[in-house]
Amino acid sequence: MNFQTKYITPDIKLSCYEDSLFKTEVVFEHHMLVWFISGETKIIQAGTSYLFGPGDIFLIPRNQLATVINYPKDGLPHKTVAMHLSVERLKELYGGLSLKPKGTPPQKICCFGHHPLLQSCMASLIPYFDMQDNFPENIASLKINEAISILRIIDPAIDDILSHFDDPGKIDLVDFMEKNFMFNMPLEKFAYLTGRSLSTFNRDFRKKFNALPRHWLTEKRLELAHYQITQYKKKPAEVYLETGFEDLSHFSFSFKKHFGYAPTNLSK
Repeated sequence: MNFQTKYITPDIKLSCYEDSLFKTEVVFEHHMLVWFISGETKIIQAGTSYLFGPGDIFLIPRNQLATVINYPKDGLPHKTVAMHLSVERLKELYGGLSLKPKGTPPQKICCFGHHPLLQSCMASLIPYFDMQDNFPENIASLKINEAISILRIIDPAIDDILSHFDDPGKIDLVDFMEKNFMFNMPLEKFAYLTGRSLSTFNRDFRKKFNALPRHWLTEKRLELAHYQITQYKKKPAEVYLETGFEDLSHFSFSFKKHFGYAPTNLSK
C-alpha cells in the first residue's frame, strides 16, 4: 500500500495514499476533526452514509461505529489533515466551564461543509508537516484549542458532544446489534459499546438471539449482501466493502458456502 503519514504531534497528522481504495472499520477513542485536501471518502454508519470530498470538514465523535472507505480521485491522492480532540484535553478545557451535557449525545457525524474559519485553521498546519525539528507542543496545543474554539462558535450544540466523557452505559443489546451487525468489529468492542464485559455480552447474546455471536453476525451480513445485490443491483466488489467482510475472496467464499451459489450469479 502506497501510504504516507506525517505527524506534527501524535494528535495532528497528514495522511496521503495513492492506492485504489483503503477500507477500515473503526471506533475512535477520541473525537477526530478531519479536513479534506483531495480524494473522496465514504463513511457508513447504522442507517446512514456520508460522502466527503475536497474542502469538506467533519467531526467523527468518539465511540461510534463506522466503516470508512477512502479513494483517490481525479488523478489526485487521498489526502487529509486529521486532528484528534482527546478526552484528556477536553476535560481540562471544559473543567473551567459551567456546562452540563444534555444526556447521551446524538450518534452522528458533524458536518461543517467548507467553513472558512475551520479551513483557515486546518490549512495553517500544512507548512509544519515539512519541519525537520520537533514541533513545539505549546504551539500544537494552541492549534487544537483554536479548532475547538471555532467549533464552539459555529455550532453551540457541539458542547453536548465534546463535554460528554462517560463510557457507554448498558443499552438494549438486540436493538444495538440489529443496527450495527455490518461492522466488522471484535466482540470485545461490541461488548464495550453496549456497556458489558465480554463474558456478559456473550451470555446476554446467546439468551437474546439463541445463537453464537460470530455465527449470527456472519449470517446477518450475508443476508444484507444478498439483499443489496438483488434489490439495488450492486456488484459484489461494492457490496463486500459495506457489509463487514475483510476482502472480496472471503466474501465470495462465505456467500457460496451459505447460499449454495456465488454472488456473481445474482449479478448476472
